[in-house]
Amino acid sequence: MNVLRWTVGLSVLALCAAPAMAQSAVQTAFDYNLTSCDCACEPQCACEPECKCDSGCCESSCGCEASCGCECGNSCCSDSCGCGMFGCCMMDCCLGDPCTLQNYLTPCCSDYSYGGWIGVGYYDENERLSSAPNDGAAFLDYPSHFNLDQAWVYAEKTASASCCCADYGFRFDMLYGVDAQKTQAFGNDNNGWDVSWDNGPYGWAIPQFYGEVAYGDWSVKIGHFFTIIGYEVVPDTGNFFYSHSYTMFDSEPFTHTGVLGTYSGNDCVTLYAGWTLGWDTGFDQADGGSNWLGGVSVDLTDDVTVAWCQTAGNFGLRSAGQSGYSQSVVASANVSDSLEYVLQSDWVTTDGFYGDPTFHAEDYGINQYLFYTLSDCWKVGGRMEWWKTNTVTDSGRSTSFYEVTGGVNYKPHANVVIRPEIRYNWSPTTLYSNLNGAPYNNTVFAIDGVFTF
Repeated sequence: MNVLRWTVGLSVLALCAAPAMAQSAVQTAFDYNLTSCDCACEPQCACEPECKCDSGCCESSCGCEASCGCECGNSCCSDSCGCGMFGCCMMDCCLGDPCTLQNYLTPCCSDYSYGGWIGVGYYDENERLSSAPNDGAAFLDYPSHFNLDQAWVYAEKTASASCCCADYGFRFDMLYGVDAQKTQAFGNDNNGWDVSWDNGPYGWAIPQFYGEVAYGDWSVKIGHFFTIIGYEVVPDTGNFFYSHSYTMFDSEPFTHTGVLGTYSGNDCVTLYAGWTLGWDTGFDQADGGSNWLGGVSVDLTDDVTVAWCQTAGNFGLRSAGQSGYSQSVVASANVSDSLEYVLQSDWVTTDGFYGDPTFHAEDYGINQYLFYTLSDCWKVGGRMEWWKTNTVTDSGRSTSFYEVTGGVNYKPHANVVIRPEIRYNWSPTTLYSNLNGAPYNNTVFAIDGVFTF
């Protein structure tokens, strides 16, 4: 509990030290979901019909404005278009709108959306704690290959309701690639759902398949969906870095099956409350999994947001049928128009651990991220992490693991982002090298490209 108080204290200290800023939340990656025609109008409480679009373009009465784009003249971007102070030097950075399959087939303002992306990459070493090819101990566990990480497609209808109307929606995601095996419902204990859909290091996964209903400020998901715990996410389009933190991979669930309600009636506060069948399950209940999933996200100012989310109860396979508790505190702040800072603190404790109902497992983690936007095409970032656990050492002794990562996001096209990075891993433990025949400390160079459609 002293560690918990210390980590939460760090979050509060960072927030108190942050100056006034310009946006409401950290944007960790570029916006991959821009459309050339986006209806911005919202129905009022009198249940007015939603504004639609005519002839492939939004009506002015809908409050839709054509995107500024970049007006290039004399090989230089217009400052009014937000191309950035380095836009003229860095290939002008006139990206325009991305091409999407939906805009080509069913352009503008459909009630349904669909699309996807392809992520391919290369890295010269395993991302620790992984040490053997395809050992499943990290996302980047198949080194020295040109990998198809994620071939991802999705279909969605967002449940959007005014204060006196109801609506329904759904979401379906399917993934193929080397990331699929880490995203499957491995919390199942009988190879159900997508667990057995493997082909060597590659595989298939269905990380989301849920229905949604909404009424006014309330919405409820029912089915299989991504967790609200943590900061980093599974989809390539949601992260700045190619690699992932220890905390994300080893101390957080990826998916849940159950029910999750969201209340967004306050402009500054969003509440979450739900129940799930443990961690990482796909329509199954391993070891009696049954736990609370909930939290709160608060905009303290226009530039500072804090989210506190928890799971509590029986995590299923993760806690070996015993009780557990986890929490993640994520504080994000815009220090300036270009500079973003994120502080994350995680704590997980369970009375059992993966097949051993007598092992008391405990993890702690503190991650810090710093991002600087040079232009619409270029963004640089860094991550520093301390992660401590007793689950990968002998005799239950806790050991600290560290990593520092630096990288760049470059967008040569509105549909493409390239993410090179260098990561250094280190730890004082010698057990790892004794068990795996290789030193733990290593430097990893990685680069990937993400192509959206």
